[in-house]
Amino acid sequence: MALKLRPETALTFDDVLLVPKRSTIPSRFAVNTHTQFSRHISLALPIISSNMDTVTEWTMARAMAHLGGIGVIHRFMTIERQAAEVQRVKRTEGFMVERPYNLECTATVQDARDRMDKYHIGGLVVVDAQNGVMGLVTARDVMFERDPKRPVVDVMTPRDRLVIAREDTTMEQARDILHEHRIEKLPVLGSDGRLEGLITALDIARQEQWPLATKDSRGRLRVAAAVGVRPSDMERAVACANAGADALVVDIAHGHSDNALNMVRALKERFPSIDIVGGNVATTDGVRDLVEAGADAVKVGVGAGSICITRIVTGFGVPQLSAVAECADAGQALGVPIIADGGIRNSGDITKALAVGASTVMLGSLLAGTDESPGANVVRGGRRYKIVRGMASLTANIDRQELELGREVDPDDWEHVVAEGVEAMVPIRGPVQDIIYQLVGGLRSGMSYAGARTLSELWANAEFLRITPAGKAESGAHDVMME
Repeated sequence: MALKLRPETALTFDDVLLVPKRSTIPSRFAVNTHTQFSRHISLALPIISSNMDTVTEWTMARAMAHLGGIGVIHRFMTIERQAAEVQRVKRTEGFMVERPYNLECTATVQDARDRMDKYHIGGLVVVDAQNGVMGLVTARDVMFERDPKRPVVDVMTPRDRLVIAREDTTMEQARDILHEHRIEKLPVLGSDGRLEGLITALDIARQEQWPLATKDSRGRLRVAAAVGVRPSDMERAVACANAGADALVVDIAHGHSDNALNMVRALKERFPSIDIVGGNVATTDGVRDLVEAGADAVKVGVGAGSICITRIVTGFGVPQLSAVAECADAGQALGVPIIADGGIRNSGDITKALAVGASTVMLGSLLAGTDESPGANVVRGGRRYKIVRGMASLTANIDRQELELGREVDPDDWEHVVAEGVEAMVPIRGPVQDIIYQLVGGLRSGMSYAGARTLSELWANAEFLRITPAGKAESGAHDVMME
């Protein structure tokens, strides 16, 4: 059988450098990193946290949205829990909390404490059977109450003493009301007197604290949720959509398959107003077929992740720089953003991935050791690490089967699992904000070297040069003793 071989050599990030260009940019802070995550979702920073169970749950997703990126909550949990994770991000903040958590007027002090603990909130609106506002109870009201069975109506601030806002109150008006009356929470009532929402001083303060935050039209943080391709994953998608997910990401290793295409098509038909992200692919045909199926963005990367061994196990894959370049040409022609997923180890790799045509990059292991990641902590050699694992690793496969089957997998069946990922450790890295600041700082500097004030200018100005192993060695620190 004849060998079918493409004539070109496929490249990855270490094979090339970007050629410096004349620049009129006075400072790296003069560049604009705004981009598109998908057709209808824009970001201030071109960074996405990966849908891995050691990377993104609600805490990471919230942090990423605050910083100007977005997080994709992984699917390796029950449907109910994933929907709750999405909802926690959506309810974190907003100018007005719609459908705020409330409490029946027959409840006790202990009921109020339990509900505040459950939802991690500091106050509840007390309502009657018709959802009419009777009062407001806060954590301060119940904190030192000795009798947990005392009726909540005895400790709440009653309706006649509440300061109330109308449903057409603006943020500036709400700020003035909160300041004038020295209060922290402002119930919002409709024309019929029923509860419409709750404005809090903390939410208004957050609006100013995170000026680049990724938010929807109602001022809520944006978040994406991952789903698989099984029939049961449509139920998962429905739950996440109902919880407020802004995008659904089809999570499958081989995105150019009928399973993936059919799922993208079904999701787009079911949720026409929610952006659908397809992938992962590594070719022009893969991008085109996903877009024709309804994808609003396409993830690119097969076997490029630091904890992925798909290329070793299967023999298939495309080096990431060439894969992104090929797919980006198709994506730009079709008007769909490309997400470079995998292989990113530093800010220079981010600059290269974007320069070759990606709109965003998805990060996994780089974020896995941060405070916001859900990985388990371990100590090795006196140093603290966090566990990170590929979602096709042995333990991830076993956990996924146990989740789907609802029972433990017999250890004798472990040998039948063909793993395409590994488990590993990464150093504890501190707050994700610090990591993102360094990565984006490197990207901004890179854009200034290209004379590019925007990512579209970076696409236009970028010129790559292949380098030798000696060139790669020269690029790093050398001929010195590192401490």
